[in-house]
Order: sequence, then structure tokens, then C-alpha cells
Amino acid sequence: MTNRTPALLLAGMVSGADFAPVAGDPDDEVELPQAPEAVFRDACATCHGQSGRGAPADHLGFDLALPDFTDCNFAPREADADWVAVASYGGPVRAFSRMMPAMGDALTEEEIQLAIDHIRRFCGDPAWPRGELNLPRPIFTTKAYPEDEIVVDTIWDSTSGNESVTSTFLYEQRFGKRSQVELILPYTWRETSSGWAHGIDDVGIGLKSALLHDHQRGYIFSPGIEVFLPTGDDSRGIGAGTAVFEPYVAYGQILGRGFFLQAQAGVALPWDGADANEEIFARAAFGRAISEGGYGRRWTPMVELLYADELGDGNAADWDLAPQLQVTLSTRQHVRLGVGARIPLNDTGRRDPRFAVYLLWDWFDGGFFEGW
Repeated sequence: MTNRTPALLLAGMVSGADFAPVAGDPDDEVELPQAPEAVFRDACATCHGQSGRGAPADHLGFDLALPDFTDCNFAPREADADWVAVASYGGPVRAFSRMMPAMGDALTEEEIQLAIDHIRRFCGDPAWPRGELNLPRPIFTTKAYPEDEIVVDTIWDSTSGNESVTSTFLYEQRFGKRSQVELILPYTWRETSSGWAHGIDDVGIGLKSALLHDHQRGYIFSPGIEVFLPTGDDSRGIGAGTAVFEPYVAYGQILGRGFFLQAQAGVALPWDGADANEEIFARAAFGRAISEGGYGRRWTPMVELLYADELGDGNAADWDLAPQLQVTLSTRQHVRLGVGARIPLNDTGRRDPRFAVYLLWDWFDGGFFEGW
């Protein structure tokens, strides 16, 4: 949910009088309007206006800004489940204003969904990926959905007897209808024979775009590329010593009942092959999102299968398994914590497990200290 949704969905539904029985035979069953436009008109338009842009403040009687349902940068990125949660239980269910009342007792789930279906028409541009396709973030597999996020992750590795800890600041920003740019700022501490060395690792920039997406069929497909610059000090074991280009493709698929699958495949191409080897990689994540009470705190257990083959190093391809868990921390669900481990499946004498943790902030949905 976004910081522009303090009265997110049906603030106009302030009275059940809109559906009062009409005069007639008392034995007749009064049927509620079933057309999406009719439900929106009778239940929502009082506050949100027939156009979906919100009624004037002097008409509403309060100063709280209402969302603009015609804003394609806002409405499509919200999943139906979030709209339904706020409509059913009111603004506080996502730490928004109490001016958005809980309408779960006044309207059926079907009626709420009909109103949402009409709201979906206000944008009118299907090129914007829907929020249902914004699947939970795995630790190692890059998502296909374009993000507005800040992620700080830390990975601890003891492979080859030399411990290392790398913390990465990742800034992601959407632009246009379906694209994202990212900045990757890693800092590494590495154990050496003379003690611990530390410094900025290879800084990266990235770009991806959702080439294909369909929320009804539940899939999204995005090509992308990341470029890592040789900003690290490879003489101390920090950085590759050359620029590395990593083109890839990413895919997400909703499987139903909270289950999902995400996959990524690509290749790492060093500018100078004398400093680093080419590598091909493939990753897949399978998980299920489970919400407390249907709309509360979300727990997402996942497992990733990871393949990497560094060409020319004389070693067999690496296969790893990465069990992990993501949990929402804030009521708005825009701050999340992920923890997991990358466990080698082969060549265990040469490679040790890696442990990872990250903190994610979806900054489009509000400030870090908002929505708790």
C-alpha cells in the first residue's frame, strides 16, 4: 500500500443508507446493484467522486487528501488483497487514517471486489504491471517486478578458511511504466594473512524492464543487466579487478493459494578475462506467503536452488540450496526482514555455508518510521 492511500478504497461508504430497502412488497427480496460501476457509484463516489479523483475538500468536510484512482503510477501497483483489506477492516489495518471506515459488515466480499474492479478501470493502461506480480524477495534470485525499494543485506562467508562479510546498500527506483534502475554499493571486510582488510567493493548499476506481464495468468518476465565497476582493491581480495557485465532474464509466476515461483538466469562477462573468469548462473526460488488472519503480518518461507559455473577455473559447477524466511515488520507491510543460509550441495570440502540477512524498505509505500 502507498503513502497516498490514507483513505484508500471506499471512504465514501460512510452509511448503509445507500442500500436501504425501497418501498414495495415486503416479501420481495431487495437485490443490491451488481454492476461494478453501480457499486462504486452508490458506495464510493460520495468521497472519491465519479471520476475517481476524489471529491472536493469543501464537499467532504475533512482535509485528508484522497487517492487519485486515475494515477497509473499508484493504482496498478496495489494488489487486490491490499485494497480488500483496507475496505473490509478500515484504514488502521494498514496503519492509515481512521477516516477510512471498516465496511466488511456493510458490504459483502463480492460487492467490495466489484467496486475494486471498477476502480481498476480508471487507469486504463494495461502496460503497468499489477501489484499481484510483486512477489516476495528471495535473497539471491533477482525479482522480475520493477521496484521502489531500499535493501540493506549482509552475507557472511567462511569459504577457503578466510572469513568475509559483505554488506550491500541497494537502491531501486521505478521509472516509466515498467522499468527500474538500481544502484549497488557493497562494503567488504575480508580476513587475510596479515589481518582484516576492508573497503568499498565493486560498485554496480543495473537496469531491468518488465517485457511481458499478465496478472490474470500470473506471470511476469523481465530482461535486465547489471554492470559492476572495478572500485574494489583486488590486491586485498576485495573486488574482481575488472569491470563485469551481467545480463540476465528474470521470471515470476503465481501458482495459487499463496505459492509462487521465481527464476533468474544469466552470465557474468568480465571486461578483462585475465582478472576474472566468465560465469553462467541460474537461480530458482519457490515459496508461499502466509498472512496472519488473512491480512495481518505476512510470513514467507522460501527455498532457492542455485547453480553457478565459473568457466575456466577447473572446478565443477556449484550447486547450492538456500532455505530462508521473510517476514513483514510494519503494519503497512512495507518494511520486511529476511534471513537465510546458502548451503553447498557439492564440493563441500572447498565451500562452506554462507549466512545472509536483509532489511527491506518499500519507500513508495511511506517513510521508514511510518505505518507501524
